[in-house]
Amino acid sequence: MNRLFLPDHDAVEQALHGLALAHPGLLRVNEDPLYAVARERHPDRRVGLVSGGGSGHEPLHTGFVGRGMLDAAAPGRIFASPHNRQIYEASKAAAGPDGVLHVVKNYTGDRINFGIAAERLRADGIPVRRVLIDDDLATESEETATGRRGTGATVLVEKLLGGAADTGLGLDELAGLGAEFAAASRSIAVAARAQTSPSRGGEAFELPAGTLEYGVGIHGERAATTLEHPGFEALVDRMTHQVLDALPQAERDVLLLVGGLGATTLLELHAVHARVAGLLDKRGLTVTGRLVGTFVPALDMSGFSLTVTALRDDWAAYWNAPARTAAFPALEATR
Repeated sequence: MNRLFLPDHDAVEQALHGLALAHPGLLRVNEDPLYAVARERHPDRRVGLVSGGGSGHEPLHTGFVGRGMLDAAAPGRIFASPHNRQIYEASKAAAGPDGVLHVVKNYTGDRINFGIAAERLRADGIPVRRVLIDDDLATESEETATGRRGTGATVLVEKLLGGAADTGLGLDELAGLGAEFAAASRSIAVAARAQTSPSRGGEAFELPAGTLEYGVGIHGERAATTLEHPGFEALVDRMTHQVLDALPQAERDVLLLVGGLGATTLLELHAVHARVAGLLDKRGLTVTGRLVGTFVPALDMSGFSLTVTALRDDWAAYWNAPARTAAFPALEATR
């Protein structure tokens, strides 16, 4: 397999400039250190929302910078955390009168660098809090010292927090809500083919024909379980029931994300969506909001993830609040 079609040294910089050129009214790029910042925000927003993480997961996070969602995002190298200086400067640019809220996926590098940036911000007198996203069921184990990874729920939490921030809530209120959004979310992902290695080309790992990596990570981490493909319906049923059974809140309304991992077609994703929607209906759940598409890929991995958030009644308004970013779709009425 050929190498990815990427520049040799500055792929992240060129990609971010390309995004800004495609959406000049939504965001601008800061060169050194590298980050994207929104050109406008809701006038009632008092707290800046900042996220970031390794590249290779586009449109996460830079595609969600804009009015109604993130105020800034710091991209790291492929599958690597952004430097704390990027996060610090992005946070200073995005901070509101009540400070800044960091939305952080549960990976060691992200936690460390966002933590250092937060210390620097506090030293400058800028209030800062953190929301930790930890939705991945594949890493929910006593043997996993770091806890569940942050994956697809990041998009849902960023949208909910954006809607809440635009109502004028303060930093502590938003941090508390964000923790509740994250706690109400669970995900699982499966892959039939690994992503291409950007450094050497070829697949990052090999899977025997007819097998699946069940519980794969968004950085291309191998799963704890490699299984024989059980067939479409059995696979989707297993994943759906696992996610629903793990939800900590017994709400009737849910948000649903069916996400491609980079090389999965919309034909496949919509077929998965139809199956999942039917299973949710049988469980007596109402899908109040849904996303189907590629939102948190692992470069060009062939696979998909399921994310469900148990939605309290008073959260629906945050989901339905207007957002204008490069990648978040216009929301349609749903049942």
